[in-house]
Amino acid sequence: MKNSSPCALTSSELDQLCINTIRFISVDAVQKANSGHPGMPMGAAPMTYILWDRFLNHSPANPAWFNRDRFVLSAGHASMLLYSLLHLTGYDLPLDEIKRFRQWQSKTPGHPERGHTPGVEITAGPLGQGFANGVGMAMAEAHLAARFNRPGFRIIDHFTYVIASDGDLMEGVAAEAASLAGHLRLGKLIYFYDDNRITLAAATDLTFTEDRAERFAAYGWHVQTVPDGNDLTAIYTAIDAARSTADKPSLIIVRTHIGFGSPHKQDSFEAHGSPLGEDEVRLTKENLGWPTEPFFLIPEEALRHFREALPRGKEAEQTWDSQLSTYAHEYPELAQELRYAIEGRLPADWSADIPSFPADPKGMASRVAAGKVMNAIAPRLPTLVGGSADLDPSTHTALKGLGDFQSPNLLSGDRQGAVGGEWGYAGRNFHFGIREHAMAAAINGMAAHGGLIPFGATFFTFSDYLRPSLRLAALMGLHVIHVFTHDSIALGEDGPTHQPVEHLAALRAIPKLLVIRPGDANETAVSWQVALEHSGPVALVFSRQNIPTLDRMRYAPAEGLRRGAYVVADVSDGMPDIILIATGSELHLALAAQDELAQRDVRASVVSMPCWKLFDVQPQTYRDSVLPPQVTKRLAIEAGSPLGWHKYVGTAGDILAVDDFGASAPGEIVLREYGFTVENVCRKALALLGDHEETST
Repeated sequence: MKNSSPCALTSSELDQLCINTIRFISVDAVQKANSGHPGMPMGAAPMTYILWDRFLNHSPANPAWFNRDRFVLSAGHASMLLYSLLHLTGYDLPLDEIKRFRQWQSKTPGHPERGHTPGVEITAGPLGQGFANGVGMAMAEAHLAARFNRPGFRIIDHFTYVIASDGDLMEGVAAEAASLAGHLRLGKLIYFYDDNRITLAAATDLTFTEDRAERFAAYGWHVQTVPDGNDLTAIYTAIDAARSTADKPSLIIVRTHIGFGSPHKQDSFEAHGSPLGEDEVRLTKENLGWPTEPFFLIPEEALRHFREALPRGKEAEQTWDSQLSTYAHEYPELAQELRYAIEGRLPADWSADIPSFPADPKGMASRVAAGKVMNAIAPRLPTLVGGSADLDPSTHTALKGLGDFQSPNLLSGDRQGAVGGEWGYAGRNFHFGIREHAMAAAINGMAAHGGLIPFGATFFTFSDYLRPSLRLAALMGLHVIHVFTHDSIALGEDGPTHQPVEHLAALRAIPKLLVIRPGDANETAVSWQVALEHSGPVALVFSRQNIPTLDRMRYAPAEGLRRGAYVVADVSDGMPDIILIATGSELHLALAAQDELAQRDVRASVVSMPCWKLFDVQPQTYRDSVLPPQVTKRLAIEAGSPLGWHKYVGTAGDILAVDDFGASAPGEIVLREYGFTVENVCRKALALLGDHEETST
């Protein structure tokens, strides 16, 4: 807090100068680009200014300072509001970049992009996402604070602030996340609702008439209303009260006016998604007492005031560094663990206890093997946290003995044993409830916050519910891990509603997302190692049903998974007649078919291809060694959509896949009826080869 007296925060000339500077940098940038959303920056500038000037703890010279407050502009269409603040307060965002708003390769894209613009915490634009990301950030802060803080050392101590719009509150993911945040009593989570009552197409009274204050109060939030978005004292007082409310997340409803000051477009949807127009820009500047020229005017007094954030941030950072140094002397092991967490490093011995699974014809479901692997890793990797959408018993993702992440006010007597007593926020099992989309968006927020490697788990078919968040994880390059179980029609009796078919193809289509479908328990163990070593998002896809654990004395080591695909069973010499390519639970089917084909003098090699993207980035020589170009007869086997497999089987190959929605019956019967039998694999292989006696001579 920079000013302890609300009386000093009345509408002074300097405050108004700074607020109008934010407004008109935004207006001019949108007008120059002839594209963008000027209305919200004009209306929301006062509350954002008070937050950034009086409360936000940040270091513009070092946007990655770990104990900074997090600021999320969930209403990403108002990106110029954020860009204006970043430039004015001294982030590495020159005015020339502001002038290049929405242009090719500029640092000011149409919606904020994490990793592209200094100071942007998350990629925002799809409404509701930033809202839910903020909840994940606050969960990460609460967990890390509970883990590392000690008496006299509040090493992790910061707020998460989010600006949300009508559209954010309308989207379902925000409702899921708001419910979860209220339950968890995340008191260091403060949201501003820009209540301008205008959407892109109309006024909100056309579609959005519920009592938003009562709705959030029912979620368990601390709710305040500021009737006038230009009342700086009221805004200050509301933020101060929200920061003092330790046991509830806060929503500050601020009544603003979209396009504030525009004589003809204020309070109109015309100010939402289009430039004001040259004449209206001039009239607006005249109306608010702003010079009509030059464009992108930044008065010296305003810039000098904004740039006070630089020494203020440096001082805050130095104070924290000094405290951290003393903490490291008192608690060296915790300090090293924190340093590794912040840097995203894995401890040297993190994989020491990963099991190796013996050969077993009956085997186990890969979801069960994955659970064993996770629980072998978790004690050595304290940054691994996460949970499921109410499906721990089915996904096998509970971290045993590591506690439940809950508000300390909600603890029951069975949650004992963490450092310092009860688990509370130190628990590593996050319970998301039946909220798949909020789960995925929240773990994005945790990863963006830093210090954790979060995972979320659900049935594979419900990846549909969270795909927008998974796409954004890939867009941001966030290290999140999704555990998807019950991966095919083999799950059986629950039927088509729960049997994923097109889902592998849908996820594989997402750029920069690793999709891994291991074929036995040992491939599962390697898949978890790859997921933890990878720097971006990973989807692990596991079976419900038991699948054989391969005899690795007979077959190639499961480490081949690291390269995306490998020859798991080759011919003894020369080139094979045909290549059988399989993933997941169909791998054992391909191997059984290989043995059967050998009885018919057909030389088949079997390739396990659990991850297309890992294979595609291998050197051409390696890819040719796995799929020799001269062997054109190839059969892909996967209990999912055939989409995409033609890339690997070519025009001379074939695909045994599923191009329907499955059926309700025991899993083995469903598989049989859809042709996933040794006999049918052999039939298709022989059909590809034609007259084998002729072709094999």
